[in-house]
Amino acid sequence: MTRDQWLRFVTAGDVQVEELPWGTHDWLCRPGLTQAEQILVVRVSMPAGKAHQFHRHPEMEEVLYVLEGQIEQWVGEDHRILGPRDVAHIPRDEVHGSYNVFTEPARFLAILSPAKIEGPMLIDCCHDEPWCTYKTPVDY
Repeated sequence: MTRDQWLRFVTAGDVQVEELPWGTHDWLCRPGLTQAEQILVVRVSMPAGKAHQFHRHPEMEEVLYVLEGQIEQWVGEDHRILGPRDVAHIPRDEVHGSYNVFTEPARFLAILSPAKIEGPMLIDCCHDEPWCTYKTPVDY
């Protein structure tokens, strides 16, 4: 496979896997894996009882698309239970969190844009008011 092809197609063997406290991240599209400059795509497998606690992306907006299971998704101070084929849009710099409060694992796609930014990708907010009053923070 040529470098040009590698930057356009991602096969199952090319997926970059990252283990984080709230689940496995399968990176499907990001700089260095593809030629993407405006979009990141990651498939998250979140075990029951885990959460990507309240956080924000100062320079990015995000779309979450549930593939399997359910998650309690917060966007700002609003929250919904999302299941397969449900979507949440998170505007740039909006505090949000994904909580698997259920007994089954969940899988979802997180699509973020832009892929290349100047500052931090993520800022944790789970210990800040009012977020820590909505969900008790867990230190993983």
